[in-house]
Amino acid sequence: QVQLVESGGGSVQAGGSLRLSCTASGNTYSRLCMGWFRQAPGKERERLAAIYSGGGNTYYADSVKGRFTVSQDNAKSTVYLQMNSLKPEATAMYYCAARRTSVCFLRRGADYNYWGQGTQVTVSS
Repeated sequence: QVQLVESGGGSVQAGGSLRLSCTASGNTYSRLCMGWFRQAPGKERERLAAIYSGGGNTYYADSVKGRFTVSQDNAKSTVYLQMNSLKPEATAMYYCAARRTSVCFLRRGADYNYWGQGTQVTVSS
């Protein structure tokens, strides 16, 4: 089992920045696709970004390219999501998810086995 805990959510003004963290425990931080998802009320859950623990490969949704950056600290078994130029539309619950796999391009939530509890991000106009 992999346990995930997110942190770093909160309120920010439009145009501001926020960094989310997700720490994995319970298993070695290896061969994991670590994904960031968000879900707003009435909207479908979407994957924003992902990073592969083994090689550091990163993936981004078109909606956040150039504004969000995913990174990791393998020694701390932690992934980060740096969110810049935040828009009110980004208000949502943000989740960290993981799957043991050698690939990390899958974008569906069903492709991930482990989920964090979520952290709320609110962007005011």
